[in-house]
Amino acid sequence: MRLGLMQGESAVLDVDANLSAIEAAAGLAREGGADLLVTPELFPVGYAPYRLREELDPGKLPGIAQPLLDIARRHEIGLLYSLPELGPPQGDDLPESHDGRWRITASLAGADGRLLAHYVKVHLFGPEEREVFTPGTAPPVVVDFCGMRLGIAVCYDIEFPETARAAALRGAQALLVPTALGTGYDRIPQRLIPTRALESQLYVAYANHSGVEDGFALSGGSVVADPFGDLHAQAGKGAELLFADLDPKRVEAARRDVPYLHDRSPEIYREWGTEDFDSRA
Repeated sequence: MRLGLMQGESAVLDVDANLSAIEAAAGLAREGGADLLVTPELFPVGYAPYRLREELDPGKLPGIAQPLLDIARRHEIGLLYSLPELGPPQGDDLPESHDGRWRITASLAGADGRLLAHYVKVHLFGPEEREVFTPGTAPPVVVDFCGMRLGIAVCYDIEFPETARAAALRGAQALLVPTALGTGYDRIPQRLIPTRALESQLYVAYANHSGVEDGFALSGGSVVADPFGDLHAQAGKGAELLFADLDPKRVEAARRDVPYLHDRSPEIYREWGTEDFDSRA
């Protein structure tokens, strides 16, 4: 399966411009042989939590989601996109109604424009996200796509080993992660993403913004790490369309080489206790 990762600068609340950028990337990705395009976290509306809460009319969200499904259908390519939403959907549930609470989501559209999976971000980063959004509680959703099992998480989720491990235990061979990573955290794509891929023996595709959005500088540096923990593809700091070929046989080879998933001892781990970490210690 060939994957395309879109990296670029989103125009905050300029939905038409952002949809046009995604459409252009989808066309180029399909021309490059990609089966699926992964776009960054909240790219269609821009990464600016306070402004989204104050200025984005939730009634317009269906009018943003439908054009994304149409882009997938027109270009006959899968599309992973991230939007805010109001509502209770969790995990495999598809959005139907809202309860007045904002969430960050990622959704997978098939090449026919049909919605295949929907996920709500669990780990919110920093005071701004935690003030504006409500976290999800469901594990990474996993879905069959082009002969592979794909998991979905968002940004800060991947910085917790439990996320990738949960996806792997649910059968994922690759974990797709739209993100909005600021400057100063290059160690995340360069060190942590390969580690997550290695320890849970799956591909991790991490698609970031670039440029500056509402005063927030984003670092680019999108990567794809393979199940052996090698960087399979990596982008620079500017706008870029990154390609990576994912091979399920490489996942199988990694899991045969060192059977981390098989050799786990969850019954022992439970005996170790689950006390919350006290940051004052």
